[in-house]
Amino acid sequence: MKLAGIYTWTEVEQFYKAFHTESKSAAAISIICKPAVERWQNRYNELKARLNKAEDMFARTLKSGDTVLITNAENEVKDLKKELDALVVFKKDLGSFTRYYEFMSQIVDYDRPELECLSLYARHLRPLLREEIEEQQDIDLSAVVLTHYRVSKIREQKLELREGSEDYKIQPSSDLGAGKGKDKKEEFLSQLIEKLNELFNTDELTDDDMLNYARTILGKIKENEVVMDQFKNNSPEQAILGDFPAAFDDAVMESGEAHQNQMMQVLSDVRISDGLKKVIFEMWLRDEKRNVG
Repeated sequence: MKLAGIYTWTEVEQFYKAFHTESKSAAAISIICKPAVERWQNRYNELKARLNKAEDMFARTLKSGDTVLITNAENEVKDLKKELDALVVFKKDLGSFTRYYEFMSQIVDYDRPELECLSLYARHLRPLLREEIEEQQDIDLSAVVLTHYRVSKIREQKLELREGSEDYKIQPSSDLGAGKGKDKKEEFLSQLIEKLNELFNTDELTDDDMLNYARTILGKIKENEVVMDQFKNNSPEQAILGDFPAAFDDAVMESGEAHQNQMMQVLSDVRISDGLKKVIFEMWLRDEKRNVG
């Protein structure tokens, strides 16, 4: 987890103190991570730009046929890739260190407060480090006001057939010849749900719970550039034997950390909670308009 210049120990201590200060909001605490995020992001962007230029130069030198130029260009590309990989490894090491420390500290009393400080800081810093930041349009929520909400039971139904009751007999179908071909997307989702039902204990999980979880894991895996390159350049049979299994394990851990981070922010900060309510409500309104259209 060592990478010079990304964070300072002063920032780690400031974060730890702020995290345990009741008057500090989640947003104020996250701001302490901002300098480290900017250092990491700036270094990543700079190396990415230099690597792109070096790869272009390498491609041009190949056409020249000059052995010396080709070797120099190739070495520069390799060196830049190593530096870029070091940033990615640093990000992964933050998660590995946090998981290892949180597990081992339940077994071993390290009696080293600085490890607790660093673990807490690393857990919050890691999700903020992004290789690519997508530009998103701001959603105007100024006209949306959440006045109230209601929780209501839609229906309750018993599925047991009791002898002697009117519905004991199974009624024959009267829809012969009325069948329609299934939509391919719906059929694929049905197959996924069936497979997920076979895998999970679904007593407290809905179909949407399982599908959303699977989509989250997939989204995390798609953030892994190495795995995505393997998917593009190999057959599915080859790709699944590459870095995909390790990326899956990382995605499971990372998604849990990210969701826990968001959950804690929502539960600890009224401003974030109220803002998220408006965002969710706006998303719901958009979905309703699509359904009507």
